[in-house]
Amino acid sequence: MDKEEVEARRNASKDTHTVCSLGLCLAETNSTTCNKGKQSSRPPSPPSVKAVVILLPCVESGKEIMHALRHDILPPSGVEFAVALRLTPSVIDRPAAKHVSSFLNIVTARSNVLRVYDVREQPLIASGHAENEREKRGHVRKGTEPVEGEVEMDEAGDGWVNVGAVKSTGRQDSATTLRFYFVKEHILHGTITGMEKVRTISSNEDQLDRLVISFRDAKIALLEWSESTHDLLTVSIHTYERAPQLASIDSALFHAALRADPLSRCAALSLPKDSIAILPFYQTQAELDIVEQDQNLARDVPYSPSFILDFVADVDPKLRNVIDFAFLPGYNNPTIAVLCQAEKTWVGRLKEYRDTARLYIFTLDLLNHTYPVITEVDGLPYDCTSLLPCAASLGGVIILSSNALIHVDQAARRVALPVNGWASRVSDMPMLPLEKDLELALEGSHLVLADEKTFFVICKDGMIHPVEIVSDGRTVSKLTISPALAQTTIPATTTQLDGGLLFVGSTVGPSVLLKAHRVEEDLPSGVEEVTAPAAVVDIQLTMEIDDDDDLYGESKTAMQLAPNGTVPGGPIPRTRSDRYVPELVAATGSEHLGGFTLFQRDLPARVKRKLHVLGGARGIWSFPVRQSHRVNGTSYEKVTNPFLGEHDTVVISTDANPSPGVSRVATRAAKTELAIPTRIPGTTIGAAPFFQRTAILHVMTNAIRVLEPDGTERQNIKDMDGNMPRARIKACSICDPFVLILREDETIGLFIGEAERGKVRRKDMSPMGEKASRYLAGCFYTDSSGIFDVVATECAVAAPSNTEKSTTTTLQAAVSGGSHSQWLVLVRPQGVMEIWSLPKLNLVFSCNAINGLDPLLADTFDGPALSLPQDPPRKPQDLDVDQILLAPLGESAPMPHLFIFTRGGCVTVYEAIPSFTTIDLTSPPNGRLSFLKVKFSKVATKNFELPRQEENEKTILAEQKRISRVFVPFVTSPSSGQTLSGVFFTGDRPSWILGTDKGGVNIFPSGHTLVHAFTACSLWESKAEFLVYSDEGPSLLEWLPDISLDTRLPKRTVPRSRSYSNVVFEPHSLLIVAASTLQARFASYDEDNNIVWEPDGTGISLPHCDCSTLELISPDGWVTMDGYEFAPNEYVNALECVTLETLSTESGTKEFIAVGTTIDRGEDLAVKGATYVFEVVEVVPDPSSSYQRWYRLKLRVRDDAKGPVTALCGINGYLVSSMGQKIFIRAFDLDERLVGVAFLDVGVYVTSLRSLKNLLLIGDAVKSVWIVAFQEDPYKLVILGKDISRVYATSIDFFFSNNELAITTCDEEGVLRFLSYDPTDPDSKGGQHLLCRTEFHMHKECRSSLIVARRAKEEPEIPQARIINGYTDGSLSTLTPVDEVVFKRLHLLQGQLSRNIQHVAGLNPKAYRIVRNDTVSKPLSRGILDGQLLQGFEGLGISRQNEMTREIGTERTAVLHDWTSVAVPW
Repeated sequence: MDKEEVEARRNASKDTHTVCSLGLCLAETNSTTCNKGKQSSRPPSPPSVKAVVILLPCVESGKEIMHALRHDILPPSGVEFAVALRLTPSVIDRPAAKHVSSFLNIVTARSNVLRVYDVREQPLIASGHAENEREKRGHVRKGTEPVEGEVEMDEAGDGWVNVGAVKSTGRQDSATTLRFYFVKEHILHGTITGMEKVRTISSNEDQLDRLVISFRDAKIALLEWSESTHDLLTVSIHTYERAPQLASIDSALFHAALRADPLSRCAALSLPKDSIAILPFYQTQAELDIVEQDQNLARDVPYSPSFILDFVADVDPKLRNVIDFAFLPGYNNPTIAVLCQAEKTWVGRLKEYRDTARLYIFTLDLLNHTYPVITEVDGLPYDCTSLLPCAASLGGVIILSSNALIHVDQAARRVALPVNGWASRVSDMPMLPLEKDLELALEGSHLVLADEKTFFVICKDGMIHPVEIVSDGRTVSKLTISPALAQTTIPATTTQLDGGLLFVGSTVGPSVLLKAHRVEEDLPSGVEEVTAPAAVVDIQLTMEIDDDDDLYGESKTAMQLAPNGTVPGGPIPRTRSDRYVPELVAATGSEHLGGFTLFQRDLPARVKRKLHVLGGARGIWSFPVRQSHRVNGTSYEKVTNPFLGEHDTVVISTDANPSPGVSRVATRAAKTELAIPTRIPGTTIGAAPFFQRTAILHVMTNAIRVLEPDGTERQNIKDMDGNMPRARIKACSICDPFVLILREDETIGLFIGEAERGKVRRKDMSPMGEKASRYLAGCFYTDSSGIFDVVATECAVAAPSNTEKSTTTTLQAAVSGGSHSQWLVLVRPQGVMEIWSLPKLNLVFSCNAINGLDPLLADTFDGPALSLPQDPPRKPQDLDVDQILLAPLGESAPMPHLFIFTRGGCVTVYEAIPSFTTIDLTSPPNGRLSFLKVKFSKVATKNFELPRQEENEKTILAEQKRISRVFVPFVTSPSSGQTLSGVFFTGDRPSWILGTDKGGVNIFPSGHTLVHAFTACSLWESKAEFLVYSDEGPSLLEWLPDISLDTRLPKRTVPRSRSYSNVVFEPHSLLIVAASTLQARFASYDEDNNIVWEPDGTGISLPHCDCSTLELISPDGWVTMDGYEFAPNEYVNALECVTLETLSTESGTKEFIAVGTTIDRGEDLAVKGATYVFEVVEVVPDPSSSYQRWYRLKLRVRDDAKGPVTALCGINGYLVSSMGQKIFIRAFDLDERLVGVAFLDVGVYVTSLRSLKNLLLIGDAVKSVWIVAFQEDPYKLVILGKDISRVYATSIDFFFSNNELAITTCDEEGVLRFLSYDPTDPDSKGGQHLLCRTEFHMHKECRSSLIVARRAKEEPEIPQARIINGYTDGSLSTLTPVDEVVFKRLHLLQGQLSRNIQHVAGLNPKAYRIVRNDTVSKPLSRGILDGQLLQGFEGLGISRQNEMTREIGTERTAVLHDWTSVAVPW
């Protein structure tokens, strides 16, 4: 491959947005001001070195130099494949909640991530804005409205896409709307290449579809939903990787496409060498009888043996070079249409070979293995790309080409509709006349059927064009296309759903669900209908698309890291209080969906103000209480507006110091001040509103008190046993009208309020067993979801909701209706969790192994357990449940979740789901009278390393040092129209536990070192504020606006309506410099500047080429301060912030912005390039601007080059740049010119440069990586070593730890390699060859990387290097050094996990990571740990964890300690 080929390859790829570089920028951020922060995470460079110094340590021969963990911190995002099906029982058995209705599932895939969603119908709540928009649209005259549906990003960052407006003559407003709900996510050990739905013989029993998935290495997996495990179950795996067709095929050139027959008779997987693998499925018992198989195997074996169909040998010798294939509906036997190209051609050979595409339609006889051809059509345009089967009533297929749409029916009749002037120039096929105003480009477009005779063309820019198929019966006469109805996301896949719904998945933007309507429109009076030209739609019928009231994008894809963007950076000041917080800035999206995405490790929040007067080191509670007035001795409630949400009126705080503690009752005084009218001696354990919010229930260490709204005491119940004091109260749960207290001796007390008397009394607990029973934890739960449904064995046992008359409240002070049921959850010391119905205390659920943290907790149908006190007293265990909470979690439809915290530091979250287990009510087990039809499925697990404390220490000092780790539920409204129900976990590992509709449950660190107390607070009339007592004292917090919580890392999106190829951070001015990628018309000129070609016909225009602009952006508001526009045919390849020597500063160095560009000059002239050096200078701000400081980009030098400048970096105050096959080192002379001091002839095409002190890494598109050293006296570049393998190095880095250094490389196939420089190894030939020590297959291309410092607890002088990589599929990963002892332990565990747990789709994790290398006898797989595989250990049950660690001779606590110490983002 020569230089011109590499350059052409790069330019062609850039046009399709697949290999543009993606970079990362770790910046320190502050939400309010732009103060100067830390400068860099890299080790500082030493003074200039005057001689060559080799810093690479030598190692013993054959020894692996370093160990590392590669771990995904953000999974792939976007939708590459999607299928709509009825997968889960929720679409058959309607959920108990009447307001929730699921009618189908959508399964999406990207790379190796599989996600399952529910699509639910919900009541539509029309906003005032929507009503105003509809009224406004009704007064717009027809034909004058703008193009509907320009893409708009929702302020909350969810990526809603408005795809058109319903005209005034359209349908009436629907009563329901559609929403996505996250169900399940799996990260597979295989790259998904296709998904289809099928129905097997078992579908006749459960009415559910099955899911078929294909993988890159030629495998098919059949999956179904298992109700018993509430997860996907692998039915079978079919592999063809050892088929002859795959014996010598390069995997990068092969795409395993999957198709399924519409009637589920078979599925087909494309294979190399023009063949497909057929997997037949049984549909009826009669089919089983025909093949003489045992009828009892119908459910176990839903398929017959698969086989491989060779098109050339079995169908037609001319059926070669398959482009696309599809199954056609409406045939008695499975029928396939295959689009192929018997003779390959390209634009330069069109005079000799054109119209080389062919279409074959043939049937499959699965019994006799015969394949008669029904239709054969040749003479199709060479640029045909895909097929769309038409409806069975019409027949035929639609063929998509770059310049035309073609319909071919079974009789081989062709009807072609050109969409631009190029169609007639590249094809001789007869076509309909071209409308003069029509000029579309169909490259990257997708087709999807809207109804039987209408389909949509969704162009690569998101424009939706409806195409009408005009026919007489089954004979098509023409195709008519109308102007764009709307603009949606950039499509990657399209799927037709029932009911006129269309799903458009995108890999670079939000994925959306559309609903199409056909509406009748009247012709204006006096206008006669005339025959419309081929490109004009008939005005009597148009296709309408609902507005965003009926349209919800999938927010998992609102953030995309694919396929372009780079970011290095530095400190953008965003702080939490006075601490700088690193923030990762990524350039994401493409074209009009481009912009920035900002990631933080912790959930970003900002301090609104300090509240030192409040205190609250032992607890804070904020809630609303209704004020009552007394008239003639009778209390009357103050009348409030029922339409206004109640805000908090009372804040109660408590401190342990001074002993015995103090409690305060605070109210709002002035605008931002607090008044504390009441102080109470003693420590508060809990407080909540009571008696329908007319009083305060106040629990202290030895009493239960009822307070008036002003804090005066109404009732005081001492917690006494006769005259003897009981043990101190350590915890409580309050749920009007019930109170639960837990004492330090593990006994409990239950109280109930009497609303008529306004007093509290003890409640009889005799149904629960002995009075002296011991309990570890407990809580109340008020169900508003309808999930908690009880089956009773006697008619007299009524549901608790029918007997409970008092209004209930949740702990977070959200009013619930009086009809909502209430429940009591208790945990006994032996690990038994019981759920009791209230108020009658009937045991309805019992699980005897809750401390085992199994993936599924189900009712074991036991009676009340015995938990009497033991002698000697039982000692606490690490697996004991310390805290338990049952609370709602979610966004638009919160569902009950169970939160468990064990003494060993494990936080586990379970989701309550309906259980369909049948119970024999005639003979109930263990005398139980009621059964709760729920079970709990594990959805999140997080292990924390906790400091050990002395259990027996009871001193006052120990009490003050005690860390309170509790779950605090809350409800917040971070933005208008959004409400989140979540849980905060306090203590020394404070975390937010949140669930969203489209992201599931995530656990985010809060960023605090220690949080003593927490509560949601709306005292100042804001539903988005929190009171937090942290290590910095009491303060009022709020989240940063527009935060998205659907991913593992909290993120904020900054839409910019254009994509960015490179981003860097300028540390001196604390600004971001970004290179945007735009499109410009390209005209080719000769050497004399005469234009070579101009458009010369209708529908013909100049081509487009990439161009770039440079933008100086302030992260405070993301305002563009300045910019630089390059030539229309010039685009940026490299952008770096480099430190160069200068005379303008005292230190002699300064940061400059270096830019390398390519200048395209057409096919006949070689490309050129240029190097730019910019300086960010401060100027006088505009008086009308709110910014106190303003900056500009000042061009210091422009240096033309004879070739493209593809990579840049700085080394010891000099600029390193590539130009073609050379590397130049230049000095910045007098701040006005670049003077060359050294150069080196390198490979073919330099892709990246990295420097460390005086060492330089050079990555090449063909010759992998070189390492060279730079000396200054005399100036010289010395080659130290080369990698002799032919590898496309897309990203290279230095990787160092504990005096060890390795070179990491990533190639375009996704292989990560560790290389070492070892002159003592004979294989290195004295160090001339770099030795490959480890190979690890990532299966995705890395286009950017960033090194950050990782400091261990010992605080070494030189920190370790952690590498953050960004990938073209939107994922982020880290590469972290691992000590040898830890590596050995985790490596053994990795083997256990690979062998001893069932992996989804039956895939092999070890084979997934192995790299084929014919130069070594065994794979070089040792050295890098697979974080994806190790992450599964944390979610296993305790028994499975112990079983696996026992096999490798270690303990689960040691393994979890190792994992938690290395598996952090940064």
